[in-house]
Amino acid sequence: MDRDGLADFLKRRRAGLKPDDVGLGAGTRRRTPGLRREEVAQLAHMSTDFYARLEQARGSRPSEQTTAALARALRLTPDERDHLYQLAGHTAPLRGYRSDHASPGLSRVLQSLHAPAQIVSDLGVVLGRNAMGRLLLGDDAQDSGLRRSLIYRWFIDPPENRIFAPEEHGRHSRDYVAMLRAVHGRDPQDPEVLELLGHLLRESPEFAELWELHEAHGRQGSLKCIVHPLVGRITLDCQILSSENVTERLIVFTAAADSADAKQLELLSVVGGQTFA
Repeated sequence: MDRDGLADFLKRRRAGLKPDDVGLGAGTRRRTPGLRREEVAQLAHMSTDFYARLEQARGSRPSEQTTAALARALRLTPDERDHLYQLAGHTAPLRGYRSDHASPGLSRVLQSLHAPAQIVSDLGVVLGRNAMGRLLLGDDAQDSGLRRSLIYRWFIDPPENRIFAPEEHGRHSRDYVAMLRAVHGRDPQDPEVLELLGHLLRESPEFAELWELHEAHGRQGSLKCIVHPLVGRITLDCQILSSENVTERLIVFTAAADSADAKQLELLSVVGGQTFA
C-alpha cells in the first residue's frame, strides 16, 4: 500500500469534483473547491473519520470492497480506478463483462470495415460478423447453447467445423486450449468457463490431452490458411484488436494488396450470397 500516494490521489480527485457531479446540492458557500470529506465518506458509505485518516496518510489499508466504494464515490474513470486499487495494494478487477451482444462501439467499427472481420468473446462465441466475414467464415446464428462457442464446435464436431487447412489443425487446437486456460486463470470460479471446460474434458479426448500440457496464452494473431468451398485456399493475416471489455476481441482478416489472396477475396465478394455447405 502506498499511503502517501493514496492520500494525495484521494485529495486531488475530491477537489476535482463539484456537488452537482455526484448529485448533491451546492448548499452553503464553500471555502475550497471540490467535495467535503464528509460528503465523500457519505457517498462511499464509510465513516468520515476513516476517510479522513486515508487522506492524512495514516489510515489502515482499505479493503477491496472499500476501494471499490471509493472509486464509485469519486466517479473515477476505469484507468483511475485501476490506479486507486494499485495505490491501495490490491489487484484491480478485470474490465470485462460477458454478454450475448458485442459492445455498440466495437460493433460500429466492425460494420465500417470492408475486410472480413468478426467480434469474438473470450469463450469463442461469435458476437458479430460483417458481410465479408460471413462470406468468408459462414454464419453461426443458428447455433445455441455450448455450440455457440467456436472452441466447443472445434473439438466436438471436427469434420464439420475445421475450416482451416489440415496441416494447421494441430496448432489451432493447442491455441484454443491455451486460450481457454488463460480465461480460466483469470477467474477459476467463472461458471460459464467451468461449464464449457467440463463438457470439453468429458467429451473430447483431444482437448483433455492438450489440457494436460498446461499451456496458457491469449488469442494470437498470425497467418491463417482457410479452405473455402467456393474460392479455395486463402492465406490471410489475422489481426486481433483488444477492446476496453476484456471479454471481447475484434478479429480482422487482410491480404497484401495485389496478391493472389486479395484477388480471391475480391472474387468472394462477387460470388457472395452463397455460404458454406
